[in-house]
Amino acid sequence: AERPVPMTAEGSALDAFANQMRLLRRECAWKREQTHTSLIPFVREEAEEVVEAIESGDPAALCDELGDLLLQVVIHAVIAEEAGQFTLDDVARGVIAKMERRNPHVFGDAVATDAAEVLRLWNAAKAAERAEKREQPEPG
Repeated sequence: AERPVPMTAEGSALDAFANQMRLLRRECAWKREQTHTSLIPFVREEAEEVVEAIESGDPAALCDELGDLLLQVVIHAVIAEEAGQFTLDDVARGVIAKMERRNPHVFGDAVATDAAEVLRLWNAAKAAERAEKREQPEPG
């Protein structure tokens, strides 16, 4: 019997997929046994398959392979959620904040008129993030 995938209030396909993965982690013995470490070969394989799909120029293959890579992102986020570490929303919020920091020509006052200037701003923001991390004391 097919089980319905519970939707969230937002009802997005990504929310539905995260809920499906939560169900699979509960109901599928193989998925339940997986850890971040055991999934490393799959992350590598799926990333390489995305590259192959890009190189093939086949949009349908790329869409399919991106789905497989997204599966890896979601299962890792669900594993972390189960451990009380972080959620898929935390991952999304983190990358949104990173894009805002690293694209000050879009989200701030910086000006970039070409791709080289955008890259310079990106690298400067990334260097500032690294410096800030080095200055923060270790927790505990």
